[in-house]
Amino acid sequence: MATRPRSRRAPARESIPEASELEAVLESTIASLSTSADDALTKASSEGLPDRGEVTDWVERTKRLVLTQGDRSALRSEVPHLATRLLTLLGSVGLRDGNRPESIVAAFLPRLPAIRASLSADVEAAFEGDPAAKGYAEIVVSYPSIRAIAIFRIAHELHELGIPILPRMMTEHAHARTGIDIHPGARIGRRFFIDHGTGVVIGETSEIGDNVRLYQGVTLGAKAPRHGSMLRGVKRHPTIEDDVTIYAGATILGGDVVIGCGSVIGGNVFLLDSVPEYSKVVSEPPRHLVRQRGAHEKADPDQLHWDI
Repeated sequence: MATRPRSRRAPARESIPEASELEAVLESTIASLSTSADDALTKASSEGLPDRGEVTDWVERTKRLVLTQGDRSALRSEVPHLATRLLTLLGSVGLRDGNRPESIVAAFLPRLPAIRASLSADVEAAFEGDPAAKGYAEIVVSYPSIRAIAIFRIAHELHELGIPILPRMMTEHAHARTGIDIHPGARIGRRFFIDHGTGVVIGETSEIGDNVRLYQGVTLGAKAPRHGSMLRGVKRHPTIEDDVTIYAGATILGGDVVIGCGSVIGGNVFLLDSVPEYSKVVSEPPRHLVRQRGAHEKADPDQLHWDI
């Protein structure tokens, strides 16, 4: 005897709120979001939240100007344009000590030739220090370190003029694009070169002399106290004197640490203490276990691991 198929229950209909009920929910949500509170996000909003796209576009155009533009007619058009846009950006942040945007722009523009001279010296150091470089143009248009250093040098001048927020947005843009993290408050001398660059970190109170070369993964950092806010404004990062080379993966921490001039810091070194001038610091090499296959052992091309 054939069994009758079971009847399926119709799915319960989801209740659809009435228009008046939805309107009430919307108004309640808007009221909650618009309520002023003494929290971190409200404080951030009161300090100014510049448009990220406007900031990055301005610093990229300024970088291009100092690195590549020398034509007088082009400069007559571009420099006033950048000045006007900087005025607008300054209006989006809370300036301190009664600074006027016009005064800041007037103080910043004359620094552009010095920024260009510093970058020219940086490019020269890259050409002299990197045997893979075939010419100066290759360095200017393709080296991530030059991009990061150029943006840093622009942002640093604004930082020195007491501008909040904007300089950090600029160097974080460079960080995102290159993997090189340089705080705009760091002080860096002439002929600075970062080879490869990925993973380099240079903290806010770092001081770097002339003719310094870093490789990828170098950290010039601070020791991390439990309450970091207690050290705000205090020198927390190391000082690197002239003619120092620091190889890949080295970590140097502490505001009282000084790496003496002419020193070489080897790869993966971890330093919490100062180093006298003309020193060479290397890590103790690890022990390696090496076993050679015997002639009777057949090599397996698919073998990934040997027993040691």
